[in-house]
Order: sequence, then structure tokens, then C-alpha cells
Amino acid sequence: KNFGCGSSREHAPIVIKEAGVSCVIAETFARIFYRNAINMGLPIMECANAFDEINNGDLVEIDFETGVITDVTTSKTFSATPFPKFIQNIIDAGGLVPYTKENS
Repeated sequence: KNFGCGSSREHAPIVIKEAGVSCVIAETFARIFYRNAINMGLPIMECANAFDEINNGDLVEIDFETGVITDVTTSKTFSATPFPKFIQNIIDAGGLVPYTKENS
């Protein structure tokens, strides 16, 4: 719960992204971390059931358009709220700065 609490700088999502993490799934995110993650192009999904049931080492696939999270290892699926299109466009561009450069 409240993943990223206490992190007010962009460094936290940058380090997670640079470590090779392609998406973070948590019960909830701290609001400032949520915004910083989007600004840095790190996809994050809020889904308590997925967080509780996906095990370390499981292969996971995420459909960002529908919000469907699939634990390929166990064949379980979970539903998260997908990002609005404009936020997904920022993430797809690699973050807010690259998005702004591409669209100005």
C-alpha cells in the first residue's frame, strides 16, 4: 500500500526503470510517485488482487489498453483501471519530456 511514499523526486521511478523493471503493480501508489512515474515513462498499475496473488518469479503480461494483467505462470487474470489515452501516450513516448519534444 502507498508504494513510493516519501519519494518526492523523480529518482525513484528512474532507478526502477533503469533496473529493467517494465511495470510496477501495487495495491496503491503515493500520489507524487504516481505522477513522477508517468513523467519518467514508468508504467504503474494499481491492482490489489494482482499484488496479492502474483508470486516472485512469475511471468506477467499486461495489456495497458484494457488494464488486464495476466499471470502467465498460473493463468490467472486480474483487472486494473487502464490509463487514459493521453497518459498512455506519455508513457509510450518514454516520459513527459520526450512526449513534449515529439508533440511541439
